[in-house]
Amino acid sequence: MSNSKLNEVLKRIDQCEPDAIDLMKSIIPIKALGPLNEGEGEWEKAEFLKEYLLTIGFKDIKEYSASDDTVPGGLRPNIIARIDGENSERTVWILSHLDVVPEGDLSKWDTEPFEAIVKDGKIFGRGTEDNNQGLVSSILMAKAFISTGITPLYNVGLVMVADEETGSKFGLEYLMERHEDLFSKDDLFIVPDAGEADGTMIEVAEKSILWVKFKTIGKQVHASMPERGINAFKAASNLAVSLDKLHMIYNDSDPVFDPPISTFEPTKKEANVPNVNTIPGDDIFYLDCRILPQYQIDDVMDKISEICKEIENKFSVHIEISTEQKEQAAPATPVDALVVKSLEKAIKNVYKVDAKPMGIGGGTVAALFRRAGFNAAVWATLDDLAHQPNEYCVIDNMVNDAKVFAYVCMTEV
Repeated sequence: MSNSKLNEVLKRIDQCEPDAIDLMKSIIPIKALGPLNEGEGEWEKAEFLKEYLLTIGFKDIKEYSASDDTVPGGLRPNIIARIDGENSERTVWILSHLDVVPEGDLSKWDTEPFEAIVKDGKIFGRGTEDNNQGLVSSILMAKAFISTGITPLYNVGLVMVADEETGSKFGLEYLMERHEDLFSKDDLFIVPDAGEADGTMIEVAEKSILWVKFKTIGKQVHASMPERGINAFKAASNLAVSLDKLHMIYNDSDPVFDPPISTFEPTKKEANVPNVNTIPGDDIFYLDCRILPQYQIDDVMDKISEICKEIENKFSVHIEISTEQKEQAAPATPVDALVVKSLEKAIKNVYKVDAKPMGIGGGTVAALFRRAGFNAAVWATLDDLAHQPNEYCVIDNMVNDAKVFAYVCMTEV
């Protein structure tokens, strides 16, 4: 692909900035809330976007809707729009999600959450950064190809999925279960749904997530006669300290992650007794575990059970263990995968910074690609305002991210 064609596409992206802002203004007022967030789903937003894609010249638009009887119409929409490239053997997929989260406490907002407000080089409104920035950037990139008549080196595929905010059952998970043949191992997968403000983080790996609830059961008595009871709080406190040995058992380090180790942290503590002079018979606390992907969650749970048995024997209590969240990490995308190298090169050319592959402690929808054997990278330039009041996206980021996507679609590594 010649530099002159690439430069023409990048120039057109700049010229289409007002169109991108107008598109953001049009979709922010559409409350694409899933039913678990007390909304009616993403159908209205999907219909608007399908019509928009037609008006800018897309010829290949398909919808893969998942049945969901909890929304009006009974369907959750997933859209795939494609542009043919010179090399039809490979597609660059940009996956964004249609749904957003509720606005939360309105008193914390300076603007109307579902009205796009443009000021100070930013667009404010619910969903602007999560995930409409990535969605609009991908459409802006595609529009530049269509309007210039320039064919990208690789096929361009835009995937707009439902239900990312509440589990992806009706979104990417549905596509991977029913339509995995849409994708190829030779394709590049980019998910613009996490990143840093300077664009230097390419997320390639995630830790396993395990949230454990511990209910310690003893015997409640008056605090002046502790020998007649069994102090559940004291036993639980010793358990919380004993669980710290998990750091020594699962002590591998991986510099891709920050922090580079598995973490096991006591967090939430439920109230036990309301008064000072009562020894609690029950006590409940929680442990948040972010585990390096080489370890299996079931093995960690077995070790946790062993530690609980030790505390039960020492304090004559019974400990009930349950999991609030349990998700084994997907295999990591190799740091030298083609999608990573392509992004590194594109980011260097557009943002003039050196991006590096990193792992995170949370989870993203990219895990569904990775579990299916597809190397996916999560990247965008974000101020990390997702789910917060006064959420915004930076207009320059929206435009420049589109240039990064265009660069990936037009250049070999």
